[in-house]
Amino acid sequence: MPRPPDPAKRRALLDHVRAYVMRNGLTDLSLRPLAQSLGTSDRMLLYYFGTKERMVAEALALYERRPLLRTRALLEMVGPPADVAGLRRFMEELWRRFSEPDVRAALPLFLEVMSASVLHPDRYGPVMRDVVTEWTDLLASVFRGLGMDENLARTHATLLTDASFGLLIAPLADGHWERADAAFHTLLDALESGWSAAGGR
Repeated sequence: MPRPPDPAKRRALLDHVRAYVMRNGLTDLSLRPLAQSLGTSDRMLLYYFGTKERMVAEALALYERRPLLRTRALLEMVGPPADVAGLRRFMEELWRRFSEPDVRAALPLFLEVMSASVLHPDRYGPVMRDVVTEWTDLLASVFRGLGMDENLARTHATLLTDASFGLLIAPLADGHWERADAAFHTLLDALESGWSAAGGR
């Protein structure tokens, strides 16, 4: 009977895989050079993860510095916003976290994997769908906490999630991060009065 994979070694491999793909990207990723860089073999990587694509997707999903995980931790630590002013501060802090150097450096790779999951869901799985769903669900829960009904909370959460993704993706092409920052704050300005009218205190 074959010995099951060592969980500690599997997790260590995922950490090394993530660091490797963040340095080298996904487009030309090949198992053999990756395995050599990690001091193992391509057969061993397949033994632990099944496929190259599953390995990459899982390595990114377990990245503790992801803004989604840090935002959940922030909500657990300080609680959800209690009023519209608190919601505004929360959204501004969330946007600021996407400006941190380690997060911004990882954005091209996350975009690459999410795009690949749309083009090749059979290989990468529903990464893009899962990321969008997780962010929308998290923000919808914040809006519900301000007194919005489910439909309106989800509409506002969808608007902020989708608009924020667009504002994060465009500067990867044109480099205009200052414009994206100004656009995000303009979006908050436009939405804030609606939050109050829709049940925010």
